[in-house]
Amino acid sequence: MKGVWHIAASALALIAPWGSGTAALAQSATGGAPLRYANPDAGDDTTTAPDGADVSTGGNGAQTPYAPAGGTGSGGKPRKHTRIVPYLEIDQTVYDQSAPQQQVLTYTTLAAGADMQFSGHRTTGVANIRYEHHFSETPGVGSSNTVSGIARTSTEIVPRTLTFDFGGLATHTSIGPQGSTVLNPAYNTGSIYQIWSLYGGPSLSTHAGILGIKASYNLGYNEIDQIRSYVPSGQTAPVDLFGHSLTQQGTAWVGVRPGEVLPFGIALTGAYLREDMSTLDQRLIDDRIGVQITQPISRTAAVVGDVGYEKLQVSQRNAVLDGNGNAVLTSSGQYVTDRSQPRKLAYQTEGLTWDVGVVWRPSRRTYASAFVGQRYDSTTYYGTLAYAPSSRQTLNVSVFDGIYGFGSGLMTTLQQLPTDFTVAGDPFSGNVGNCFIGSTGGSCIGGALGSARALVFHAHGANATYGVTLGQLTFNVGGGYMARRFLTAPGTVLSVYNGELDQTWYASAGLSGRIDRQTHFYINSFASLYRTDQVAAGDVGDWGVNGLITHHLTDHLIGTAAIEVLGVNQQISPDQFELMGQLGLRYNFR
Repeated sequence: MKGVWHIAASALALIAPWGSGTAALAQSATGGAPLRYANPDAGDDTTTAPDGADVSTGGNGAQTPYAPAGGTGSGGKPRKHTRIVPYLEIDQTVYDQSAPQQQVLTYTTLAAGADMQFSGHRTTGVANIRYEHHFSETPGVGSSNTVSGIARTSTEIVPRTLTFDFGGLATHTSIGPQGSTVLNPAYNTGSIYQIWSLYGGPSLSTHAGILGIKASYNLGYNEIDQIRSYVPSGQTAPVDLFGHSLTQQGTAWVGVRPGEVLPFGIALTGAYLREDMSTLDQRLIDDRIGVQITQPISRTAAVVGDVGYEKLQVSQRNAVLDGNGNAVLTSSGQYVTDRSQPRKLAYQTEGLTWDVGVVWRPSRRTYASAFVGQRYDSTTYYGTLAYAPSSRQTLNVSVFDGIYGFGSGLMTTLQQLPTDFTVAGDPFSGNVGNCFIGSTGGSCIGGALGSARALVFHAHGANATYGVTLGQLTFNVGGGYMARRFLTAPGTVLSVYNGELDQTWYASAGLSGRIDRQTHFYINSFASLYRTDQVAAGDVGDWGVNGLITHHLTDHLIGTAAIEVLGVNQQISPDQFELMGQLGLRYNFR
């Protein structure tokens, strides 16, 4: 998919009001926290307390009213309505780069998009899509196009039984030779790549007598395209960047609650994950079946244990080699896959796995879990904390461990997003932000997007978000850490990367509020650090702060003024420092 097709397909997908709130917070590559008590799908309208009683979790509502790009917030009191705001926008930007060399650029941006919030009887969710064309006014600097947006929606096809889940992301980034990404690239920070991610699928929650039945299936597609090439003198473009992949994920759960047949609850669980990647035909397949036991220890807590059998395999092909033994590359720098040779095994594990932990749900606004287990030939740890004392405050923490590719990792991250967040778009790049917080939860995409390398990896880490609304002010903060240990096959061009570790730390914060009835302000900041084992690659850090003021000139016409400071710090190349200013007009058609 390229060009116009990409724009059209992504626009249609991102505005589709489909989805399901039943995606579990996945802690492993097999898609879902298999030990979440009697509730493998965390977003159900009804969940089960540790003693077997039903506990209503409440529904998802629309977030605060539409805020122009740059808006941020944890979300105020949910509003039960659907709001779709198409818009046109024109901006004039001055870009001043003071390091590594002095350079001043000016460009005009024309943008069209729509911001959507769904909070109907059957559908809840958020969808945002924006197309920009940048007209360069500096000789020797070309114009460009970008698409950005995010969506997470949930539709009940059959009330309380069958739902459809949908999520999508369109963003752009610059990528360094070591695979590091700059999630908020300025106009001239190097090669620019467009990232596309879409997934969707049904979820079933029903029963047959005393048996509870839950199942889900999701199909996802992810792709990275280069939209502008720029290679600094003395450097080479990376060749192991992610191309595209197709991901399939399925889960099933059949069981009975404590006290129905036995003093404890018992369930049969199953999970399946497959990702097929374009680069060297890499393939990840993870199958697992298990038995889950839940023993309540109080009205609000339970001990949960799981034992299962898992087979996981990572394989790939080698690249075509020329007469000198060098890998043959395409015009875009990707390896040419040698399909005449058999697949090579990069990683395999098969046998018994186990997990044990504690689940605590003292109220409909508090949920916590902590688990330890044995998987992937190592000890694993994972858990969650979700605390929402009111619709104006929410705290979410997750610890994860699993094996992923770029596509399956990004799809899992999108599944974790709430369906009532506010988009914190950047006024200059148009990107949608890093962390997303709503009245029903929050999560960050910074870890999944931290590395663009086309390698399967064993990942572990954590992320946390907190948001609060106090009167007219809204504040949020989020961040996390993700480590990736790459898995590649011996005897291939990627074998040198086997066992290599890279790490990403990321954080963001935002403050927004009202100055008067017509005027609002938005302040956002972010920072990330990428570190790799690659010889002579070096660390990469990027950071930025932007501020935006909007003023409603009429009911539909909005004037905007923004400023942003960006920095990129690299060990192996000169640092970059940029200052940007912008004035714009935006017309909302609603």
